[in-house]
Amino acid sequence: MSKKWSIAALLVYVVYAIGMYFYIFHGPSGGVPATLKGTVADPQTFMTERELLLSDDFSKIRNYLFFIITPFEWLVYILIMFTGLSRIFEKWADSRWKLIKNGAYLFLLYLFTTLIFYPIDLYRYHLSKEYGISTQEFSSWMKDFVIDFWVNFGTTLIVVLVLYWLIQKSTKKWWFHAWLLTIPFAIFMMYIQPVVIDPLYNEFYPLKDKELEAKILSLADQADIPSEHVFEVNMSEKTNALNAYVTGIGENSRIVLWDTTLNSLTDEEILFIMAHEMGHYVEKHIYIGIASYLISILVGLWLIAKLMPWIISRFGSVLKIDKVGDIRSLPLFFVLVSFLLFVSSPLSNYISRYQETRADEYAMELTGSAEAAVSTFQNLAKAGLSEVNPPWLVKIFRYTHPPMLERINTIARYTDTKKEKPEQEKDADDQTETESEKEKQTKPKTE
Repeated sequence: MSKKWSIAALLVYVVYAIGMYFYIFHGPSGGVPATLKGTVADPQTFMTERELLLSDDFSKIRNYLFFIITPFEWLVYILIMFTGLSRIFEKWADSRWKLIKNGAYLFLLYLFTTLIFYPIDLYRYHLSKEYGISTQEFSSWMKDFVIDFWVNFGTTLIVVLVLYWLIQKSTKKWWFHAWLLTIPFAIFMMYIQPVVIDPLYNEFYPLKDKELEAKILSLADQADIPSEHVFEVNMSEKTNALNAYVTGIGENSRIVLWDTTLNSLTDEEILFIMAHEMGHYVEKHIYIGIASYLISILVGLWLIAKLMPWIISRFGSVLKIDKVGDIRSLPLFFVLVSFLLFVSSPLSNYISRYQETRADEYAMELTGSAEAAVSTFQNLAKAGLSEVNPPWLVKIFRYTHPPMLERINTIARYTDTKKEKPEQEKDADDQTETESEKEKQTKPKTE
């Protein structure tokens, strides 16, 4: 029975992968609408012919990898259960101490899946190098890969040990208790991210350009954002892409600029990017994000708590799982988490794109420089070989930011609105003056 299910799962995945191949490489392309041909939003006006070709090829490959890797992850975990490999891991991890057993099982599972996905990660690294995005040496990439392994394993270990301890204590309410613990854990991770985790990968230091720092802090002061220092990070040894962000909470919050951004953009363009990040702060997006994250975790854990017992009761013999509290059920838990994240990504991405649009609009309000905004987006697209107008399916599943075509149009609409307002105000003033003159002419004279 398990063999038949394994073959069926493989066939379904192969059919899906072939279907996605034809959609990505031979399906409808986003392209540029006829009304925007030749405008500042048209990549042909700011990208060379070679950049356009590379952008098209690179985007299609990345999009295809995105759509086949996540289902491949589900397939790997399903086969681990179907083939009995999960039971073998449990046997190797056997210990009289439950925590040690669960921790050892997770390590074996995590190591195995890391090795399975290593060729894909390596291919993505070489792909990025081939298209000129990555500048990172292989030794540096391997160092980051190893750091990733231990950081992710460490955080996952904490989650799994607590999770299965809660399942043992309360088979019905474990999901709610796990959610309650998620709140302080998430806040703690956000607090230590800038000062503990990020420095493991890159070197952070105060912005060297003090004149630019003064401009950024002045902008932050206009937005009523408490900030004392701006940091730059050495990313040019790893990438040609551009980025800037605000990270952390409380006293560990900081504004961070990649050195590639500092080296490639003008001060006006950098200030626009900073104003965009400040827009997230002013619009309370970080708090909305935390609230959305906690709500989604609550709903997700509740769904998993309902689905796992049902799946095990129906297919437990095939999956070789006796009950939810068995550590052998962990691959099933990972599959459900990954699946729920994938199917909910269109909604979360939509919310994120809306927030990014609001941040762009705020940046325009704060800086008032449409030229800097347009040139910033054009440079970002060139540096990252971005697809300015992706196909619909790619957009809803992949894009947390609006495509560059939409972002440049946002600037254009903002500029048009600003131009219309003074004219409307002028027309209103003229109308008022005309009505005033009429009143004077019709007003009866008095002796």
